[in-house]
Amino acid sequence: MKTHAHPKGRGDAVDAARLAAELTRQVEGEVRFGSGDRALYSTDSSNYRQIPIGVVVPKTKEDIVKTFEICRKYGAPITSRGAGTSLAGQCCNVAVIIDTSKNLRRIHELDPERRFARVEPGVVLDQIRDTAAEHHLTFGSDTSTHAWATIGGSIGNNACGVHSHLSGRTSDNIKELEIITYDGLRLRVGATSDDEFHRIIAEGGRRAEIYQSLRDLRDRYADLIREHFPKIPRRVSGYNLDDLLPENGFHVGRALSGTEGTCVGYLEATMHLVHRPPYRTLVVLGYDDIFAAGDHVPAVLEYGVIALEGMDSILVGNLQKKRLHPAEDFALLPEGQGFLLAEFGGGTREEANEQAEKMMRDFRGKFARGRMVCYEDKETQDRIFEIRESGLPATARLPELADTWEGWEDAAVHPDKLGAYLRDFRALTDRHGYSGALYGHFGQGCVHTRTDFGMKTADQVRRFRRFIEEASDLVVEYGGSFSGEHGDGQSKAEFLTKLYGPELVRAFGEFKAIWDPAGKMNPGKIVDPYRIEENLRYGKNYHPHEPETEFKYPEDKGSFSFAMERCVGVGKCRRTEEGTMCPSYMATREEKHSTRGRARLLFEMLQGDVIDRGWKEESVREALDLCLSCKACKSECPMQVDMATYKAEFNAHYFKNRLRPLPAYSMGLIHIWARLASRLPKVANFFTQAPLFSTMAKRLGGIAPQRQMPRFAETTFHEAFKPDPEPRPRGRVILWADTFNDHFHPEILHAAAEVLRSAGFQVEVPRARLCCGRPLYEFGMLDLARFKLQELLGELRSDIRAGVPVVGLEPSCVSTFRTELPDLFPHDTDAQRLAKQTFILSEFLINEVQDYQAPVLKRKALVHLHCHQRATMDLNAELELLTRMGVDHELLDSGCCGMAGAFGFEKEKYDVSVACAERVLLPAVREAAQDTLIVSNGFSCQQQIEQLDGRRALHIAQLLQMALREGPAGPDGPRPENHYLPAAPRPPGLVASLAVLTAGAAIGSAVLIPVIRRILRK
Repeated sequence: MKTHAHPKGRGDAVDAARLAAELTRQVEGEVRFGSGDRALYSTDSSNYRQIPIGVVVPKTKEDIVKTFEICRKYGAPITSRGAGTSLAGQCCNVAVIIDTSKNLRRIHELDPERRFARVEPGVVLDQIRDTAAEHHLTFGSDTSTHAWATIGGSIGNNACGVHSHLSGRTSDNIKELEIITYDGLRLRVGATSDDEFHRIIAEGGRRAEIYQSLRDLRDRYADLIREHFPKIPRRVSGYNLDDLLPENGFHVGRALSGTEGTCVGYLEATMHLVHRPPYRTLVVLGYDDIFAAGDHVPAVLEYGVIALEGMDSILVGNLQKKRLHPAEDFALLPEGQGFLLAEFGGGTREEANEQAEKMMRDFRGKFARGRMVCYEDKETQDRIFEIRESGLPATARLPELADTWEGWEDAAVHPDKLGAYLRDFRALTDRHGYSGALYGHFGQGCVHTRTDFGMKTADQVRRFRRFIEEASDLVVEYGGSFSGEHGDGQSKAEFLTKLYGPELVRAFGEFKAIWDPAGKMNPGKIVDPYRIEENLRYGKNYHPHEPETEFKYPEDKGSFSFAMERCVGVGKCRRTEEGTMCPSYMATREEKHSTRGRARLLFEMLQGDVIDRGWKEESVREALDLCLSCKACKSECPMQVDMATYKAEFNAHYFKNRLRPLPAYSMGLIHIWARLASRLPKVANFFTQAPLFSTMAKRLGGIAPQRQMPRFAETTFHEAFKPDPEPRPRGRVILWADTFNDHFHPEILHAAAEVLRSAGFQVEVPRARLCCGRPLYEFGMLDLARFKLQELLGELRSDIRAGVPVVGLEPSCVSTFRTELPDLFPHDTDAQRLAKQTFILSEFLINEVQDYQAPVLKRKALVHLHCHQRATMDLNAELELLTRMGVDHELLDSGCCGMAGAFGFEKEKYDVSVACAERVLLPAVREAAQDTLIVSNGFSCQQQIEQLDGRRALHIAQLLQMALREGPAGPDGPRPENHYLPAAPRPPGLVASLAVLTAGAAIGSAVLIPVIRRILRK
């Protein structure tokens, strides 16, 4: 296979097949040149898309060295990549992509005395920040992506962030870099004294040649650098040639920061650390508009802030429309249409408050009441800063409004000129008919915005270019920088001559040539750049395939392709320390197992040029296969990407007219097997529990041999339930008897019925054995799922129209009513009604029952919430119910348990399932005292805890039942029943075994085999 190294003709064609083969032989890490791998890395968080030659995921820095050597042999360009969140196109190229984020994550040294850290390029910013925090130190760069952005990417982009007042840009914190050049030179670079410079020159060789060339370059351009480089805090555009000046220590490491991979590769970085004030005070100021806020920045800066952020009411309104934050967060803001967030720090609470109080005293005459509020507690401060950090997702896709785009995303001016610049910039957008929120690091004059450019027609692209031409002129007038944080890449580099003049732009070219004479390092970015309208991800030729789909995507104009545009590459799904999204990425740290990676592969599938097999594409199926359908992305992804739905959609088409994996029939059709097992539960349990037959059953069903098959209840809830003989005062409620609790844990349904009756409700259960079909979605069995939903709609129609509430106990079933049901039947009014009148137990008792008096249970509890409950239900209702009960509870930030329905039972997924559970959940359960209750509402979660730890988790309905039966009880009161596992039942004797086998054979012949045949034919 031949792949051109560069569409602009830079370099000869690259023999990609031979290159891949040699890399595979010599690199210890992973070499990925398949179409799916190339599609996965085709873009970043920018407007641009370029298909790479291939991808290398190095295991060690020696792998990077070896990759450079082999790429040089074949003439292949190289692009380095961190978390892939760049907003200017610098992380995509027709090159070999080196992704250091998976393996090169070690902190080699952290010296609190000398205040530095020595790290690998794949280390995440929060890794350093959390480690350094133990010594009241921090790494200064704290972009909004600090939980997943890497050091290598931060150096490449010269990242900044909220607290640049403390430390400056990333380049300002570089002590030393270990680098490698395209021609194979490996060296350490930092500040260079005259003595060291002369020693290097005396040694001769390639290093001496580079240093002499750098000195000559500096001397020739020194006066122009001093004269024309913008004198502002946030100059990120261009190269840092000013760091080569004598007064700046001829610091070669800092000069190479912000070069966006166009000069060298980074192997290791030694970073300065700065003092981290342990106490913070936040003052939020409200203004009539964002322009008045900009005018007031210089006055606020006089009081010694450690951070000064700004945002307008458009940003706040967008967040409210998208419901990315609870309403009470916005109530923390003062009155106004523009806001400044002024943070003060100190070694004590009094010290942190002192400057804040002084500023507020001085400002009182200028601010009306309600325009200035102060917060001392960290939790509240974090909530307000999270509003500001949500800027990109808040402005990227807005309900009922045009999509917005980067392109003029982070220009910076001097803070003294900020208010005037904002007015002129808004006038410019108004003239062009554009709009967008204004926010950013106002204390350093950096303004973020996303603009509704359009980008999908030739006219929209022409208008986009005209606007950027004028916007760049405006910044030059103000003595600013095109980029104050996110770099030039392809978005702005074309216009650098306006900013620096032709001579300094020529100097940038010479600087790159000193390091990269062959021009193979990330070509087309910063130096000799592409035009801003080239390589657009969308553009005038954008025409994705629009397939017929099972789901209707009512929130995406009924379009699957429009749904695939949701992901803008924010990268929040790459977090590894908190939240639920994305559990398989947390376990594997593979880009293709992140929500973003899967979304990109689906996007590329619709383009059809790299991934060309449509719904039958194997690389897409592989990426989706480890999706746990946890739905966390539906709520935690700022763009609300719904990967569980996309997976079900894809599998429905992928498996059309072909057999599904064995678990699809053994676990996906659990509603059928459970119904059959309920006829002869002892027979069923014999086959699932007796060692020999259990092993055979698991093998036939594709189930992991380590798993224990759940035991069927001897009497289902349906069979034992007795309706209320008389009406109750609060009216009727339908208790949803889901398949899992009905057939495996009927005691939970009995507990819920007792609780609801004690609350004054008449409990009813549908006479028919209904099922929402939740396990069917995982395997794309959407025809059968739709049939099950139509069946239950028909059965419940009169109750739905009467407004009878439905209370579910299994979160995944309630989630099906909330999400899948209205997505499959968007025009069925009864489906919409049922979605709104179905509740999880805690939601119903807290939000729907007026003055509910919860029974008291004085216990300690460790709480793990099912991921569907976190994603689609009211989390606060669960916590409020526990609080009202008097339960001393701890809510684990444990993400998905890893069982996720059939997922954890599948043989090929067992290791990932366990890894998910071992991240937080299982260690917490093991450490919990024996009298601490383990609370989890999901059947899958209960199974995972029980099978991997031997401890039985209780449903909140069981806690309520215990409280009703025990009354108030102290720590020495009665112990909960069923909290620990009973002794394993004895294996059946020989006579019983033979009887069971005979009965089983008869059932298999008469019932099971015909059913299986019908399923396979379907």
